Amino acid sequence: MSRNPARRAALIDAAIEVLAREGARGLTYRAVDTEAGVPPGTTSNYFTNRDDLLTQVAPRVHERLTPDPDAMAETMKAPRNAALEAELLRGTMNRISEDRSGYLALMELRLEATRRPRLREELTRTMNATLEDNIRFHMDAGLPGDETTVVLLYLAMTGLLIEHLTLPEALAPFTPDGVIEALASRAPPQDA
Repeated sequence: MSRNPARRAALIDAAIEVLAREGARGLTYRAVDTEAGVPPGTTSNYFTNRDDLLTQVAPRVHERLTPDPDAMAETMKAPRNAALEAELLRGTMNRISEDRSGYLALMELRLEATRRPRLREELTRTMNATLEDNIRFHMDAGLPGDETTVVLLYLAMTGLLIEHLTLPEALAPFTPDGVIEALASRAPPQDA
């Protein structure tokens, strides 16, 4: 197996683009090689099989969607209230909108995980870790609400993101920003 980390990351990024555009059935070594602009057979030198490649995608998507630490530190200077909660949710929406392929690839992985036990196990582990990180961040930051609030916001944002990225007209006349404001304003105070 080849061990060039930059090449491996580029191949995973190419796999994300292929998944977003063609779905899991279109994800082949050849398609990834073509997307990455590398010689045929390169992807097979880095990943033992499709499952190996698929399980590498979700952590990479989460890595790509992680907010800039300096920008986050600046945002977190604000008072811990619904306005800050809305700003954080908008930041998530903006990052995902800017990396549409990443989130669409993640949706494809979720569907594919219903058919592939190993992928389901790996994706569940990744998503659980992400949710735990979000809960820990929320609680440590003293944001409004409790652990259940974070789970409810996560589920609401997941639905909003799916609509926004796939059928945005289905939300009319509601806007993503309006929905985010409503979600944040309904988060209970920290001590409620």
